[in-house]
Amino acid sequence: MSKIDTIRARLACLEPQSLEVFDDSHQHLGHGGYRTDGSHFRMQIVSARFEGKNKVARHRMVYAALGELMKEDIHAMNIDARTPAEAAAARTA
Repeated sequence: MSKIDTIRARLACLEPQSLEVFDDSHQHLGHGGYRTDGSHFRMQIVSARFEGKNKVARHRMVYAALGELMKEDIHAMNIDARTPAEAAAARTA
């Protein structure tokens, strides 16, 4: 299973309506934490579970779902976490 597949599987507990995960490690070649098997990621996740939560709380939910991956396998994660209403509003803007 690839690292992106593992990330997607871990985030299933957040019941995402949509989830895109990108490996941006190639942009960090020579920087701290760089690994050839993926170390820097970016995600866009939409979940009703984020309703009523601020940005920090949403990120904590993602970090909790990823668990030890954030300590061992992932050096950096750029998170765009939205509710379905926020995602819909962004599409029409």
